[in-house]
Amino acid sequence: MAALTRHFKRIPARRPTCSKRYFPGCPDRLLIAPQDLRTADPIIADDIYSGLYVFAGQVENCKTRSPFMHQPPNREWARELHGFRWLRHLSSSDRTVARAKAAALVEDWIKHSHRFGPEAWETSVVANRVLAWLNNSPLILQDSDHDFYRAFLRALYLQVRYLRARYSSMPCNLDRLNLVIAELAGWLCFAGRERFVRLASRRLEAELNEQILPDGGHASRNPATIITVLLELLPLRQTFLSRDMVPPEGMSLAIERMMPMLRFFRHPNGSFAHFNGTGATPADLLATILAYDDIRGAPVSDASFSGYQRMEAGQSLLIMDTGDCPPLEQSVQAHAGNLSFELSVGRAPIVINCGAPACQLESWRELARSTAAHSTLTIQDHSTYKISDQCLDLGGKPLLGGTAKTVYERSLDQAQETIRAHHDCYEHPFGIRHCRQIWMAIDGRRLDGRDEMQSIGNGIRKGQDSFTLRFHLHPSVQVEMSDDGDLVYLGLANGEIWQFVSKEVDATIEESVFLSDIHGIRPTTQLAIYGHASHVPTINWYFERLARS
Repeated sequence: MAALTRHFKRIPARRPTCSKRYFPGCPDRLLIAPQDLRTADPIIADDIYSGLYVFAGQVENCKTRSPFMHQPPNREWARELHGFRWLRHLSSSDRTVARAKAAALVEDWIKHSHRFGPEAWETSVVANRVLAWLNNSPLILQDSDHDFYRAFLRALYLQVRYLRARYSSMPCNLDRLNLVIAELAGWLCFAGRERFVRLASRRLEAELNEQILPDGGHASRNPATIITVLLELLPLRQTFLSRDMVPPEGMSLAIERMMPMLRFFRHPNGSFAHFNGTGATPADLLATILAYDDIRGAPVSDASFSGYQRMEAGQSLLIMDTGDCPPLEQSVQAHAGNLSFELSVGRAPIVINCGAPACQLESWRELARSTAAHSTLTIQDHSTYKISDQCLDLGGKPLLGGTAKTVYERSLDQAQETIRAHHDCYEHPFGIRHCRQIWMAIDGRRLDGRDEMQSIGNGIRKGQDSFTLRFHLHPSVQVEMSDDGDLVYLGLANGEIWQFVSKEVDATIEESVFLSDIHGIRPTTQLAIYGHASHVPTINWYFERLARS
C-alpha cells in the first residue's frame, strides 16, 4: 500500500489499480449525486441489455460477453465505452433487468480495470467516467451489498486522485477544464472532503478565467464548446447549493458570461453557426441549457474577444468570423475559416460553412478544416492556416496560425451597419491581403459584400494569384442560373426567392457537401467565383430578396 500511495506523487500519469481492496483515505460514503442534463433514451437501454453497443456510429454485438473484453472496432468506440456516459440510458429504463445491468457493468469494469488499453485511461475518458458514475450512483448502488459499495467508492476515489495528479501535466484546453470539473464534483460528493473542495474550486476558477473569455466565448473559438462546458457547470453549481455550500464566484460569473453567447451563435432555426469545429447542433441539449437562462438577454453584436460579429436587420441574420487562430493547445478542432460568414432569413438558412463531421467520419475532418470548406476566399487553393502533421500530445492535430492577424472594424451610418475586416495570412506566400466588407440593408432584404485582394509585402505575382470566392449553400436552398448566366436564383425553405449577383465575374454553381447534418453528410451546392488577383482585384456581390412564392 505504501508503494501504491507513493506512485500518485511520483508518476501522476500512471494508472490507478481500481480493483485493490483497500486504499488509505478512501471516503466511506457518497453524499449526493449530480444531475445529468443529457437526454436519455430507454430504447438504447434495451439495446445495451441485449448486448448491442452503439458508439461513434459503430454497432457491436457483444452478446453475453463483457463489452470491456470485446475487441473495439476503433479508438473512438473504446473511448465512448470506457467513458460510461451511456449509463444515463439505463437510468431511464423502467425495466428492472436493464437497470440492474448498470451495476453489473460497473462491477465488471472495476474487476478488469488493470487489463484495459490506453484509451480507458486517457484523461478526458477518466473525467467522463467519474462524472457518469457520480451522476448514476443511485442506480449503480441500488440494492448493492457492502462489498460492492466499498469497491465502487475505492475505484471512484482512486480515479478522482488520478485526475488531481494529472492536472499539472495537462495543456490548457477543454480536456483540462473537464478534468477539474470532474475532480471537483468527486470531492463535492464524497463525505468529509471539504478541504479538497476548496482547493479544487480555486483551480476551477483559475481555469475558467483562463479559458472562458470576457464575452463568454471559449478560448478554442468553437461555439459548441460553450454547450459542452455548461452541461457540466450547471449541475455542478446545483450540487453546491444542494450541499448548502456557496458555489465558487468565478464559476457563477463564467456561467453568466456564457449564457448570452448561446443566443449569439444560434440561428433562428435553432442550429449553431458552423465555425471552428461545430458540427450538428444537439437541439435537445441546447433547449435544456437555455431553460436555465433566467435573464434571457439579447446577444451582443460584437464578440470581439471570441472573434465573431453578428448583424441583424429585419428577418436576416449574419454571423461572421473576424478572429485569429486559437492558441496552439486550443486549436485541435479549429478551422481555417478567416472572414467566412453564415446567413439566414428567418428559419431558412442560405449561406453556410460546411461544418465539422461526426466522429465516425474522421476522414472528412481535414477537408472540413480547410479554408475551401468555408464561405470565404482562397488563394491558389491554399488554406489560411496549416494543419500540423503531428498531434503534439494534444489529442489531435493543431492548427498552425503563425503571426498573421485579423483586423476588423464596425461602423454605423444612417442606421446601416458595415463590417470591414482583413487578414494577412496570404502575405508571405502570395503577397496578398484579403479585405472583406459587408453591409446589410435596414430592412434586411439585401446583403452587399466586397472582397478585395490588396498587394502587400513583395506584391502580387502573376501565376501565383488565382483565387476562388465560395458561398456554400444550405441543402434546403434550391438553385437555378438565369438564362444569360449573370445572376443566380435561390429558393429558400420558407418560400422566399432571392437572387445572387456578382458584378465583376459571374458565379458558377458547383457541388458541395454539408458535413454537420444530424443525419450525416448531405450533398449541397456552392456558388464559386474564379479569377486572378492581378486582373480582377475586387469582387462586388450581393444577395437580394425578390419575392415570396
